[in-house]
Amino acid sequence: MNRVILVSGINTEVGKTKIITALTAYWLKYRDPNQLALIKLVQTGHGDLEHYQALFKDKQFTILSPLIFDAPIASPLAAAIEGKTVDIGYLWQVLSEIRSAKDFVLAEGSGGLGSPVTQELVFADLAANWNLPTILVAAVQLGVIAQIVANIALARQKGVRILGIILNCQSPLSQQQIDKWAPRDLIASLTETPIIGYFPYLQEDDLDILAQAASDLELEYIL
Repeated sequence: MNRVILVSGINTEVGKTKIITALTAYWLKYRDPNQLALIKLVQTGHGDLEHYQALFKDKQFTILSPLIFDAPIASPLAAAIEGKTVDIGYLWQVLSEIRSAKDFVLAEGSGGLGSPVTQELVFADLAANWNLPTILVAAVQLGVIAQIVANIALARQKGVRILGIILNCQSPLSQQQIDKWAPRDLIASLTETPIIGYFPYLQEDDLDILAQAASDLELEYIL
């Protein structure tokens, strides 16, 4: 299989970590944990890697972040503060080794596809250059349609293969709110991109509940 999926947001704070946690919980429950890897490509500040390590501390699978910088800002700026650069060659080497060793790799980007990785490259460039099929995570809120359309347009410009869009509820929402802010048919029509599903608001990180929520998505687009 040896499949690497990039999970990108349409912006920061849209729920990528929650979606990756749910997909990981699903794999651990129904597939071979030894064939899974989770990689945060570039971490700035502290949070995601530590979250995964704490939540899955009793699980035996690969979790890593090859490049970590202290400042919680765009990676080229965070690297510059430390007198460093973002080593794309090293990042590619680590990802290639994991891709060869594992059946399924979830790679987490930072922010949206337009978020910078280096002074010259954004995450859409990595996805295109490294042939990483990509899932877009979007928060269900007012204005989300425009953000999705913009990210899809960038993906097409760069040549990124978008597998589908996951619409994530970050707070308790009524069906009426969901239908008004993130109507499935309209988004699919505007972007000509599959909607993998709506992910419900879940306050707690219960792995069984997360795995069940992931199973309600149209996972044939991902797995």
